[in-house]
Amino acid sequence: MIAFVRGEVAAVGVTSATLVVGGVGLELMCTPGTLATLRTGQTATLPTSMVVREDSLTLFGFVDDDEKAIFELVQTASGVGPKVAQAIVAVLAPDDLRRAIASDDVKALTRVPGIGQKGAQRIILELKDRIGAPVGGRLAAAPPAVAPWRDQVHQALTGLGWGAKDADRAVDAVAGMPEADGAAPDVGALLRAALQRLSKA
Repeated sequence: MIAFVRGEVAAVGVTSATLVVGGVGLELMCTPGTLATLRTGQTATLPTSMVVREDSLTLFGFVDDDEKAIFELVQTASGVGPKVAQAIVAVLAPDDLRRAIASDDVKALTRVPGIGQKGAQRIILELKDRIGAPVGGRLAAAPPAVAPWRDQVHQALTGLGWGAKDADRAVDAVAGMPEADGAAPDVGALLRAALQRLSKA
């Protein structure tokens, strides 16, 4: 088990980042919010979770230990694999997910691509006694912006499975939000807002 990775950021892509550790480039699959905190050439430390399959070893990286714990916990629910688990932590911050499960908020969970009403109900039922109460951490990801934020949010949406036209409309819809103003737009908040608009469409 690889608990965390620390190294220089060699590359940041749409769905993953490469960190150089001991002369070896490790590719970590990350959410858009986590990727937005990384800068090429800087040293980063990311908690990690390894998913082992018969034909692959995939390393997932997270912005903090709480996000990693949620990623691993939700996979214990029936029908939730690594891809859906990553989508959950991309759309819902850990405490947002805890509140949604505690309050039987099916609608909040169905905002996640790949989760329907029955799947949301099953996740709530199976995790309600195990996920715990909100810990008072971050309510939403607030990573530093990368320019241009519109392109990053658009790429994140298409990477999560939305069509290009839908992504365009969602980016346009959130462009007027306060989080989009200023020198450091809140990319994580803008992405969540865009996902919410897509789920209502």
